[in-house]
Amino acid sequence: MKYITQILKNNLLHLVAVMLILASCNKDVEQFTETPVTPPTGKALGETIAGTASDSLYYRLISRAGLVSTINNKATSYTMFVPDNNAMKVFINAISGGLVPLQAPDAVFSGFISTKIPAAAAAGIVSYNITSQTLLSGGIPATFPNLQYPTILNPAPSVSALLRLTTFPTTRNGAWLNNIPLTSVDMAAANGVIHHTALVVTPPQKFLWDRISTDTALTYLKAAINRADSGTAAPGTLQSALLNIGANLTVFAPTDAAFKATLTGAIYKGLLPQVIQQLTAAYMGGGMSQADAAALAATNAPPIAIGQATALASTPDVFSNPLLFSVLTAQTVKGIVVYHILGTRAYTNNFPTTTTNYPTLLNGAVAAHPGVGLTAVFGVPFVTSATIKGLGNATAANLIINASPLLPDPVGTSDQNYLNGVLHKIDQVLLPLPL
Repeated sequence: MKYITQILKNNLLHLVAVMLILASCNKDVEQFTETPVTPPTGKALGETIAGTASDSLYYRLISRAGLVSTINNKATSYTMFVPDNNAMKVFINAISGGLVPLQAPDAVFSGFISTKIPAAAAAGIVSYNITSQTLLSGGIPATFPNLQYPTILNPAPSVSALLRLTTFPTTRNGAWLNNIPLTSVDMAAANGVIHHTALVVTPPQKFLWDRISTDTALTYLKAAINRADSGTAAPGTLQSALLNIGANLTVFAPTDAAFKATLTGAIYKGLLPQVIQQLTAAYMGGGMSQADAAALAATNAPPIAIGQATALASTPDVFSNPLLFSVLTAQTVKGIVVYHILGTRAYTNNFPTTTTNYPTLLNGAVAAHPGVGLTAVFGVPFVTSATIKGLGNATAANLIINASPLLPDPVGTSDQNYLNGVLHKIDQVLLPLPL
């Protein structure tokens, strides 16, 4: 596992500090008596976690992060999302590559945290699981999409002291942080509240474009985005949006196989009349009547057209083939790509259980478009299947759900969390209109 050492580079985001100018009046400033603030009594967050036996490994991670004094400061209040010892063991087993077995004594896990997890990485994880102020479960909305809450993690203080990564808690279809279920909520402390998570929730380290541009199963989507951006200058390109720390998107990413199937069918449909016309002319040139030539051409043309279409759609170069520029125009391809993107971050656990339509980025140009229909089927506790239906698709596309939802999966297929959004792989290309 690649630990967090530096998440962002300079020039990702420029923030302007706004100065508040106080206008003086033609009279003395009124004096107010300050009321001293009395710190709350009882155990602080760190003391509460330290006193909970099932949270001992996470307390070790907090100590490694150097944040004990921060969360014990009763002058401030926080909400903490805390994985218990079982969740920490799954996490350490995964990041150790199995070298620390799940059955190992707690002391072995504790030693691994203290010696193998860099302090900066520990600070990144713990900070990403802390939000300012007290947020009880009753105050977490159940709306779609998840509302975002800033954490105390600043991934690039050299860029701005105000920069914060955000998390996405929700109480829709249960209680969750991002796509991780909460196992218990509202454990009170003097300066905040603790919610327990089923797994360790780690901060994202890459952008959506980083995944799309390097995934060997998303080469057609990458080529489609490049085609859509042709003739457009940054920052107005899709690639710029997919690299923008200020964006908050959901990308439904068709696999290469999905693109091949759709493009082969679309190209075949466009080629077939031309092949029939060419064959008919050739047969008539050989002495056939027009009726006989047309009938024979209609029989022989389909396998020829499908062969040509398959060849043309066999590589991502289909989007840069000049022979197809008149069909796969930059505008047409852009319309298809943005139909796969929501302007909000949607995890599968926030999907509706009955098909409901939501707008995509295409609605920015076609406001009346019905968008896409989302549906999820829940197991215990994760989503077991989910679909997305395009207006022009005969059937809904399936989200390719992670094979192992209980384990961190660096090449996962659903609910992939990035700095500027979420990615789900799907098995069809979504069509805003019928082909």
